[in-house]
Amino acid sequence: MKSPALAAAFALIAGAAMADGISGTFRTQPNDQGQAGLVEFYDCGGKYCGKLIKSFDKAGAELKTKNTGKNIVANMTDNGGGSFSGGTIWDPGADRTYRSKMVLSGNTLKVSGCIAVFCRTQTWTRAR
Repeated sequence: MKSPALAAAFALIAGAAMADGISGTFRTQPNDQGQAGLVEFYDCGGKYCGKLIKSFDKAGAELKTKNTGKNIVANMTDNGGGSFSGGTIWDPGADRTYRSKMVLSGNTLKVSGCIAVFCRTQTWTRAR
């Protein structure tokens, strides 16, 4: 028979592992101009947000931009199993905000954004 303390310990460990799943920094897929960024995820009131911490040109050199420090991803709900939805993603190049969802699998994050019926998906990779 399993002890309640052991079951509680496993539940805490599993909960902590899920909570840490989206934390960290992800490198975006390059945009149409070849620019990429580093987005750092954090808890924002029980949901998840991601702010742009660095940008790079197509040659990989760091770009200074007014968008550094701004949220790119906002208000994502953790649905469990690596699935996130209900938030938005902002494309600073086009200055458009899309309804978004994300799926985390290992160190790969599939990020989808839609306006009306127009949708786009990118693959981001964990940088740290």
